[in-house]
Amino acid sequence: MSSKTILVVDDSKTDYLYVKNILDHGGYNVEYASSGADGIEAAKRLKPDCILMDVVMPEMNGFQATRAISRAPETASIPVLILSSKSQETDKVWAERQGATDYVVKPANPKLLLSKLRSLLQ
Repeated sequence: MSSKTILVVDDSKTDYLYVKNILDHGGYNVEYASSGADGIEAAKRLKPDCILMDVVMPEMNGFQATRAISRAPETASIPVLILSSKSQETDKVWAERQGATDYVVKPANPKLLLSKLRSLLQ
C-alpha cells in the first residue's frame, strides 16, 4: 500500500466520491477541497504528493488554481493532474500552460487514472 497523499479539488461531491473510491482502492490517502481557493490553501498546508484538479468551478476555476499552485514557491513542485469533463485539445494545451502535469477526462477510467498517478509519483 502506498502512503502517498492525493488532494482532490472538485466542487462536485459526487465526482469527488467517485474519484475517492478509485484512489482508496489504489492505496492512496485522500484529502479534499471543494473550491479552487480552498485547494490552493490545502496544497500549502498539506503539501500533498499530487493534486487532482477539476476545471469547472465557481469563483476560481481549476486553471486559475493550477496556475497559482504551479507558480508559488512552496507548492510549485507538487504535480497537478487536471481531471475535467472539458475534453477539447485546447483545454489540454491551456492546462499545460497553466502548469498542469497531465490531463484526464471525466469520468475517469480507474485503470488510466491510477496508471497516470503511479507514473507521476515514481
